[in-house]
Amino acid sequence: MLDMIKCSTGGAYYARGEWVPADGNAPAALAAKGFDAAAVENAKTGTMAYSILQAHNTSGDAENLKIKFDAMASHDITFVGIIQTARASGLEKFPIPYVLTNCHNSLCAVGGTINEDDHVFGLSAAIKYGGNFVPANQAVIHQYAREMMSGCGRMILGSDSHTRYGAIGTMGVGEGGPEIVKQLLKNTYDIASPQVVLVYLTGSPAQGVGPHDVAIALCGAVYKNGFVKNKVLEFAGPGIAGLPMDYRIGIDVMTTETACLSSIWETDGAVEEYLAIHGRPEAYEALHPQEGAYYDSMITIDLSKVEPMAALPFHPAEAYPIRELMANPGDIFREVEKRAAEQFGGKVNLSLTDKLVDGKVVVDQGIIAGCAGGMYDNIAEAAAILDGHDVGSGYFSLSIYPPSVPVNLELIQNGVQQSLLQAGALFKPCFCGPCFGAGDVPANNGLSIRHTTRNFPNREGSKPGDGQLSGVVLMDARSIAATARNHGVLTPATEADYVPPKQGKRTFDTQVYDRRVYFGFGHPQPEAALKFGPNIAEWPPIPALADNLLMQVASVLRDPVTTTDELIPSGETSSYRSNPMKLASFALSRRDPDYVPRALDTQALETARQAGSLPAQVQEALEKLGQGSLAPAAFQIGSVIFANKPGDGSAREQAASCQRVLGGCANICYEFATKRYRSNCVNWGMLPFTLAEGDAFTCQPGDFIYVPDVKAKVLAGDDTFPALALSGGTVTPLTLYLKNTTGEERELLLTGCLMNHYAAQNQG
Repeated sequence: MLDMIKCSTGGAYYARGEWVPADGNAPAALAAKGFDAAAVENAKTGTMAYSILQAHNTSGDAENLKIKFDAMASHDITFVGIIQTARASGLEKFPIPYVLTNCHNSLCAVGGTINEDDHVFGLSAAIKYGGNFVPANQAVIHQYAREMMSGCGRMILGSDSHTRYGAIGTMGVGEGGPEIVKQLLKNTYDIASPQVVLVYLTGSPAQGVGPHDVAIALCGAVYKNGFVKNKVLEFAGPGIAGLPMDYRIGIDVMTTETACLSSIWETDGAVEEYLAIHGRPEAYEALHPQEGAYYDSMITIDLSKVEPMAALPFHPAEAYPIRELMANPGDIFREVEKRAAEQFGGKVNLSLTDKLVDGKVVVDQGIIAGCAGGMYDNIAEAAAILDGHDVGSGYFSLSIYPPSVPVNLELIQNGVQQSLLQAGALFKPCFCGPCFGAGDVPANNGLSIRHTTRNFPNREGSKPGDGQLSGVVLMDARSIAATARNHGVLTPATEADYVPPKQGKRTFDTQVYDRRVYFGFGHPQPEAALKFGPNIAEWPPIPALADNLLMQVASVLRDPVTTTDELIPSGETSSYRSNPMKLASFALSRRDPDYVPRALDTQALETARQAGSLPAQVQEALEKLGQGSLAPAAFQIGSVIFANKPGDGSAREQAASCQRVLGGCANICYEFATKRYRSNCVNWGMLPFTLAEGDAFTCQPGDFIYVPDVKAKVLAGDDTFPALALSGGTVTPLTLYLKNTTGEERELLLTGCLMNHYAAQNQG
């Protein structure tokens, strides 16, 4: 794997088709190629990313960006909360195209009318505020955006982390719902100008090697070391020309799992044809790095050296060549089992070694689905591999979820669906379910191979707290099909003898959307009523920040990384996302079942303080902290979660909002895994405290942490917050940090949340 991907930490200049390292020899080397000092000085402006970002920047400051997007998209586990927040903040109409899709809640395993009530609400909101509404199972969010919204040089904001359309020349950014709200209220997405990392593609992939193989290898190379965290990946190089659009898209969508901010690719005739097929030829523009463009670092991928890959539980970055896994499955699986035992405290076991039969790995389930796996080319290639074969009648099963009805129609028209059905595969609706645990959940201790985006623990639907745990291995559709052909015996597609499908001209039937999608942008009907189901609830009141803060620790998570799927589980809980308090009851339920009761206990202390009385527990804590005379009105009480590195994964804001509605006031960590989770915390008024590397956090659940003068220090823009920790009856100093916090972020923290901030503006 090491020789297929090479990472260069130093900067480099793109100069006359060559790469010039940004070292002491660079000026002379560039001068020899005809670049003067001014060209070198302005080299950072030569990237595609720079041009697109500046075209959308309203600040007038090239280093501190205030971005306005061209369009936005949300699905049905986020749009109700977003619209409710925007309503409370003064929403009148959607100022830019905003698409509401229904690809998440449509098949979640709960009873009652909850799911469809959300869809009815979404359509009523699209009518009232002038939005576009895609009915359930018509398309997954990102495929619809690619087919109907993308264009070269555009920027799209989505409330889903896999908002990535770079292969079509569109910079997609996935953030939490509050950032959507800001755009709906005609405000901006504020970031410092990001670094740009070149991903230079050479060579051509071998038959049987698919986009997920490339993507998994890339994640394995850059995620754990933070090489591209919060940066923009810019794809260029001669290797792009030989890749079909679906292949490029399949790599691009997985850039989210590298922790980068966004992505952009060079465009060519293939992109031009794609946009023309989808009815938007005017959206094409040739995008290329300018001569002399400077990149902060560089990744080189030789596509000819990529081999079939597997991402082992429990992260896309746990990358192994399938060849290595097949050669040594016992040791590799035992290591995974060890990590699972450590992560879940021995409460539940994962016995992957049970999947070894006569030295071979036998899996239970194959899934090809959604925004990554469900692309036409992936499914067609799977059909070619299975042609004349079957998936068997044993434990192994194969399910396929196309990404949109137009793609499904194309699969039907070309005989691909028929071929796979005859092989024993099952076709499911256009639905994101397997990706987040709401469809085809594997059996306990099952092993599922999936061409989906994530394999976090319990992401696929297992419940470790109830003794249910399975494992997901990410693989490309091609190797999944090869494994299905061998009735579940793990097989890389490079070992399957098959004739790949011919690359014919693709089609797109726009009538599917013309007849079913509600296109309301530009035509709001303010008199129209929103339609509320009984599970759709308003956000509860959120308090502003007090002068001083008494935090009670509600959970301590020592895992290397804590995902948003752990902070608020996916799966059937998604159906409760329109009811803030009901959803909050599931917070950390699969990771720390005692979190919610602890948070509620702390919230009860705060309720008593607001009433003017201090419970004995609080008074005792204040006295030990040297604050026995502190008046109830001079401080507030809130719960806090500690995690080493929280927030990897989904953009969904509920990972933060659930904590907030339970009375959470802060997170403490050494590092936030993603910008989007930190932003969600800030937008919900939770202080994103960090610790210095090496500073020990010794508090346990139930302990108190006192932060004096917190309001004044936030107001002043201080980044250091001396605090006192009360643990085991002993008081010790603790230094918390609030670094790189903008003026607007401080205002959000002071007012208590985004809604309060906008409400104050409206009153003013």
